[in-house]
Amino acid sequence: MKQPSVAGHPPAPVIRRLGLVEFQPTCAAMRQFTTSRRHDTPDELWVLQHPPLYSAGLATRQRHLPRDSSIPLERTDRGGQITYHGPGQVVIYALLDLARRDLKIRALVSLLEQAVIDTLAQYRVSAQRKSGAPGIYVNGAKIAALGLRVRTGGCYHGVALNVDMDLAPFLAIDPCGYPGLAVTQTRDLGIVANVDELGDRLAANLTQHLARHERNH
Repeated sequence: MKQPSVAGHPPAPVIRRLGLVEFQPTCAAMRQFTTSRRHDTPDELWVLQHPPLYSAGLATRQRHLPRDSSIPLERTDRGGQITYHGPGQVVIYALLDLARRDLKIRALVSLLEQAVIDTLAQYRVSAQRKSGAPGIYVNGAKIAALGLRVRTGGCYHGVALNVDMDLAPFLAIDPCGYPGLAVTQTRDLGIVANVDELGDRLAANLTQHLARHERNH
């Protein structure tokens, strides 16, 4: 069901909770959604987890790839470099009509980052951006990675927040192209909320930031 728009603004995104889903079929579904959408197609946020895999974005260099790993490596069309996905990490894919929302890609990156910062702040964890290194950090360790793709005026891919997962696979790569980059997760910061709760909070915060952006434009 389409949600009503308010004062000419686009409606809030439809939130779809997909559970644990395979990576490549999900990427194909995002591309299909984006290329077939019309001017009145509602935006969507897909909240999900992936089985263990490395995701290599368009900027990935050979030296950043996994070292002797049995974990699958998947090439993808998003921006950015290499990261790891696995159960216990909440992923939100943002399928948005950027023109309809008067939203530039840099502004969307900022909204995604702020949604993560606000989500962690709700659990009394202070998180920060890092200049020149997209994503969110806590005490210098990366807790959330971002990557987006724009096609025919719509964007897809999004943000991944480490919640309660096996972090060891990050040791086999240079996360996001940074050798030796430390990573962390909400469980290790004393947050007991599970993936579902954090996914709901993150989606709600992102929705609020999108609405605030539209009110100001």
